Amino acid sequence: MTVVALVLAAGQGSRFGADKRRATLPDGRSLLAHSVERALAVFAEVRVVLRDGERAEDFGLPAGSRIIYSPDAALGMGHSLAAGAASLGDSDALAVAILLGDMPWIALDTLQALIDAASASSILFPIFEGQRGHPVLFGREFWPALTQLTGDEGARTVVRAHRDCCVTLDVADAGVLSDVDTPAALRS
Repeated sequence: MTVVALVLAAGQGSRFGADKRRATLPDGRSLLAHSVERALAVFAEVRVVLRDGERAEDFGLPAGSRIIYSPDAALGMGHSLAAGAASLGDSDALAVAILLGDMPWIALDTLQALIDAASASSILFPIFEGQRGHPVLFGREFWPALTQLTGDEGARTVVRAHRDCCVTLDVADAGVLSDVDTPAALRS
C-alpha cells in the first residue's frame, strides 16, 4: 500500500513573529526543509502546499518534493488542505498523511508505523500519552470531503462527520505533539 505525504506549509505563522518556515535549525536547514526531508525519508511521494508565488528554492526544499499552490491560503488552513487534497486526483495512493510544516521532530519509525496502519477507509491518528497528535492519515474514501474544506478549522469537520471511521495508534514519540509556534520552541 502506498501513502502520499501532504505537508501543509502555506500558513501565516503569526504567533512566531516572522516566517517560521525559514527559521534556521541548529544544523543550518530551514524548519520547513527539515520537515520535508523527514517526510521524504519515509514516504514515496511528498507534496508541499505553499502560497501562490512561492518556490521550493525559497525554503531550501529538497528535490523530489512536489509543490502545490493554495491561492486562498490566507483564508485559513482548510483552504490549503483543500488545495492539497485536490492535487491527489493523479495519485494511486490508498491514504494521505497530512503533515504540518512546523513539526520537524516526528520520528521516522513513527511515520513508518502510521503508514503500515493506514487504510483507504479509515482516519488514523497517532496518540502519545493520551493526546492525539499529527500527522493524521486520511484514507482515500475521505479525499473528496477534504477538497471541500474552507476556513481555519483544518479537517475537523471531516473527522466529526466520520467518527466511526477514526482509529488511533499509540506511539512512544512526543514529536507527534511538538510544533513550532514561537522562536523559543526551536530552542527547546
